[in-house]
Amino acid sequence: MKTKRLLLGDEALALGALNGGLSGAYAYPGTPSTEILEYIQSAPLTKERSIHSHWSSNEKTAVEEALGMSFCGKRAIVSMKHVGLNVAADPFVNSGMTGANGGLLVVAADDPSMHSSQNEQDSRFYADFAMIPVLEPSDQQEAYDMARYGFELSERHSIPVMVRLVTRLSHSRAVVETDDVPLPENTLHYPAQPRQWVLMPAISRERNKRLVADYEKLGEESSESPFNRYVDGEDHSMGIVASGLAWNYLMEACGGKCRFPVVKISQYPLPKKLINRLFDECETVLVLEEGQPFIEKQLRGVLDRTGRIFGKLSGQVVRTGELTPDEVRLALHKVKSDIAETTPVDPKAPSQIVKPRPPALCQGCGHRDVYHALNDVLAEYENPRVFGDIGCYTLGFLSPFNAIDTCVDMGASITMAKGAADAGQHPAVAIIGDSTFTHSGMTGLLDAVNENSNILVIISDNLTTGMTGGQDSQGTGKLEAICEGLGVDPAHLHTIDSLPKNHDEMMRIFREGINYPGLSVVISRRECIQTARRHASAKAKAAQK
Repeated sequence: MKTKRLLLGDEALALGALNGGLSGAYAYPGTPSTEILEYIQSAPLTKERSIHSHWSSNEKTAVEEALGMSFCGKRAIVSMKHVGLNVAADPFVNSGMTGANGGLLVVAADDPSMHSSQNEQDSRFYADFAMIPVLEPSDQQEAYDMARYGFELSERHSIPVMVRLVTRLSHSRAVVETDDVPLPENTLHYPAQPRQWVLMPAISRERNKRLVADYEKLGEESSESPFNRYVDGEDHSMGIVASGLAWNYLMEACGGKCRFPVVKISQYPLPKKLINRLFDECETVLVLEEGQPFIEKQLRGVLDRTGRIFGKLSGQVVRTGELTPDEVRLALHKVKSDIAETTPVDPKAPSQIVKPRPPALCQGCGHRDVYHALNDVLAEYENPRVFGDIGCYTLGFLSPFNAIDTCVDMGASITMAKGAADAGQHPAVAIIGDSTFTHSGMTGLLDAVNENSNILVIISDNLTTGMTGGQDSQGTGKLEAICEGLGVDPAHLHTIDSLPKNHDEMMRIFREGINYPGLSVVISRRECIQTARRHASAKAKAAQK
């Protein structure tokens, strides 16, 4: 039996994993992937089966924890946004060498157009580098179906499987047919070849040969995948390769039926047999894909001089930002100008209805009071520099605060401030949130401790992971102990409530930290206004019962 549900793409994948025999789910929150673990945590089946679901300290630890679950034969899913895969690159790439035992899905949610990200990187390149297969759903139904299929693919080939999502699929809803009866969980069992999980050089060299051979087999299997197919058309003057969400946009642009032959790709390595057929039967080929020209680069190669391939590299398809149905129509028109129904429009024309609203720190946010006090103190110095980090407080870059000078990646505030101080910069201030600190800031603070670097580190603690909706922060209630454990001198470790009434006291503490010729750490604490409201509402409801 099937049940129809209205689901986000993230939720569809999460439910597919649950119904596919999931035993463990791990993640670090990051838009557009956050809703995957949130859905799993709130699902009744998670409680019924005691499925392990956990917000990890960072993406690297999440992948390693999921690998441990897979080693024991259980099915696991680990989810993150695309830049989180950079953090997880070490275990992710090496997991191609170790392989998998229980089915393992590594979900990377890419963010074209950078709605909430530092860059537009395409996670398919990571998977290709690691020789790990990829599933790229074109709609919410495929996201659901691919979870069970991905577990089976992973176990069939004893290798992790990447599922690549993009923002528009993750955060849009559609009706999905779901199973009423979930699969049972795997029993505890261990790898048939446990030695391959020990990546000593002698073992890795043999495993690498197997991985290369298996990758060729995975490419052959892609041509037979239920998610890849050749759809013939009456006009062979052009063929189209459309991957993932681009297939959906193509169908929308063409009214549900395309007059040209199309190879739909949602499983990688590339299905060579289907693509060869397209090139044999069509005069030219247009490549449509969301993200970077991953497929197009492989089709072109270094020496391609045929002039038959069109796409992002040749300028017919937009190279930056998201693909849209309008962009697809425009690309079709550029290649085949006789397509009347694709008369070009300006796909970037701004809406006259929806007015842009830039992000801002919430009223009542403790980060605001930190920046007010910090700016007032730094006005006393000639050449201050503030090194920022990833989180709500990054909005301190904007007016009216204009308070930070850099923001590169998770945890970079402390290490960049240290490097600047090493170069002679003073004052050098790092500001980092509590969740980001436990994600990637602790190691940087240890470097600063070991050299007693002349920097002020402000840990702006709002008791949650606020940027992504209020998930648990791993350092809540432990920050002072962590700092002391890393070696911060208690005499230069201060905690203060970041309230307007404490403005002068915050200024005094910041000033003392700047003037001290060594490392000072200030923990400014105030609960996120949004989570505080939710907690107050929950208490009120509980009191009424």
